[in-house]
Amino acid sequence: MKRLIAIFVLMMIASCAESKSEGFLESIGGGIYVHRGAHLDIDEGYQGDICNISVVVGSKGVAVIDTGGSFKIGAQLRAAIAEVTQLPILYVINTHVHPDHIFGNAAFLADKPIFVGHEKLAEAMQLREEGYQRLNKRFLGDDEQGSTVVIPTMAVKTALELDLGGRMLKLHAYSVAHTNTDITAFDTMTQTLFTGDLLFVERTPVIEGDIKGLISTLETIKTNSQVKQVVPGHGAPTYSWQQAVDNELRYLKVLLHDIRTGIENDDGLEKTMNIAASSEKDQWVLFDVANRRNVNILYPALEWE
Repeated sequence: MKRLIAIFVLMMIASCAESKSEGFLESIGGGIYVHRGAHLDIDEGYQGDICNISVVVGSKGVAVIDTGGSFKIGAQLRAAIAEVTQLPILYVINTHVHPDHIFGNAAFLADKPIFVGHEKLAEAMQLREEGYQRLNKRFLGDDEQGSTVVIPTMAVKTALELDLGGRMLKLHAYSVAHTNTDITAFDTMTQTLFTGDLLFVERTPVIEGDIKGLISTLETIKTNSQVKQVVPGHGAPTYSWQQAVDNELRYLKVLLHDIRTGIENDDGLEKTMNIAASSEKDQWVLFDVANRRNVNILYPALEWE
């Protein structure tokens, strides 16, 4: 049965990838390759390809950090990796539970890697699987074919090191920030930090978890003197990463202040959605829709502070 599944996966990869893997990955130096997702909202034009995907190549093998929002994207990624190296895929790492980051996992089953994630990720994936599958069918149509949940087989409780051969990836797990399943990966060779959706560049940050926890997490990350380059969950990789963190912190702190003010003034949710963090509007892509969602999620929780 396992052999049949592996054959099926390989056939699906060949069918989905076609020639679209060409140019899929961009080298950012030092054996790191990144695919940048498009700035599209999930309600308008979502095609499963909106998050950043990263590939780190060591002397023994490869680590993939996030895999995109569908089997189709994962298959294009797998084909693109084959153009870069024939080394084995050792690890597939998911930075958190959101669907745009996890549904390409299935394209790597035939490689038999170790799937890695936060200690709470497996449970979160299983709890959300049915809802995410409905979301995929609604927005992806035929492109959702093969997009199944693949849970981690290795959990990050606090910290974990992965040896790729000549380079180490240091993984760190967080409590509740962007979600309750966030991890980062740090490549010691190039001093590159992969933040997942703890950090957004250009695109309006999204908060599902705890805004105060996210602020605290970003302030901690900013003190890491070893980091030279950051690959965010969305937006351009950057060496000016501390400025990028400051930009997100500014937005989050304004948003938190304005929601609290709305609650204190008894403005109500709808009015607060219209005015909270409005001073940030021109600083971010997809601000109107993402900011309103943030307020809608955070307002009820902050009412109980």
